[in-house]
Amino acid sequence: MKENDVVLRTVTKIVVFILLTFGFYLFLAGHNNPGGGFIGGLIFSSAFLLMFLAFDVKQVLVSLPIDFRILMIIGSLVSFTMAIIPMFFGKPFLYQAEAYVTLPILGEVHLTTITVF
Repeated sequence: MKENDVVLRTVTKIVVFILLTFGFYLFLAGHNNPGGGFIGGLIFSSAFLLMFLAFDVKQVLVSLPIDFRILMIIGSLVSFTMAIIPMFFGKPFLYQAEAYVTLPILGEVHLTTITVF
């Protein structure tokens, strides 16, 4: 890649924001639909991939104050915990608990444990 690829870097700054917003929306809106949360995660991760393609790895890591190794460990622990906790309450492994909550602005919101997983 060229050192001064201005068009790619400029477009990336705009498109990454759109991808992150749309991916987050699909993740939350589609968590209870087939493939919805998975597709949201793919779009969300493609935004990070685009940043790594457009900019240097060092530049991206400096601009994002996230240690991805720690994030992977936290994600693994959350997944393991969400899978095991239902067994302590007599439910099967990976049981999905559901609740409906009424919020002032959003109205009725469907919450599930699969969203955390």
